[in-house]
Amino acid sequence: MKYNLQFGQIMGDIPYILAGAWPTLWITFVTFFLASCLGLFIAMAQLKGGPIASRLASLWVIMTTNSPLFVVLFFLFNGLPEWGIMLSSIAATLIAFIAISSGYLAEIQRGGIQSVRRAELDAAETLGMSRMQTLRFVIAPHVVKTTYPALSNFFIFTMLGTSMASLVGVDELTGRAIEVSSRNFRSIEVFSIVALTYVTLSIVASISLALAGRIFFRVKARII
Repeated sequence: MKYNLQFGQIMGDIPYILAGAWPTLWITFVTFFLASCLGLFIAMAQLKGGPIASRLASLWVIMTTNSPLFVVLFFLFNGLPEWGIMLSSIAATLIAFIAISSGYLAEIQRGGIQSVRRAELDAAETLGMSRMQTLRFVIAPHVVKTTYPALSNFFIFTMLGTSMASLVGVDELTGRAIEVSSRNFRSIEVFSIVALTYVTLSIVASISLALAGRIFFRVKARII
């Protein structure tokens, strides 16, 4: 049977679908920020912690980077209630996304920290810098500049991955698309709009991150 595209039937729903971009963006920002902080803590525990802290941090990385996001999200939202722990769809989404992302971000940041040259640290010590000053003026700028491209790519990856939140009823871009397509049965038209929206968001995010890298961190990132 031939399928005829009829975008006219979904024109009234397009503003509602596009409004789902806001939940998509704020989930992305919250996840990336908190996962980056947790990932840095884990990376420092791996490198500077004692034997127990280092092994626990490494175990966390192994578990999170080898666990499917869907399984973790499903367990938090549908499994925990069996033990009397009820989480909202947003809470389950953020916990799952932050936990999984922290493992990957820990590895990225650990690589950046390890790339700091010993000569730079020795110079900071010679100048009489404290640990906090060394972290702020020597380690942090180097790590940000070194890992910025990978972090930028992971930000976009996280934004695209927020579509998984629709599986637990989060009212983001994909969730709204599923709702609309279940009403009008024009799935191809609806998800064509959603796909174009994700592409647009990714391009805007890429350009914005590249500009921010050039302006604030002196990263020679391509704008387009």
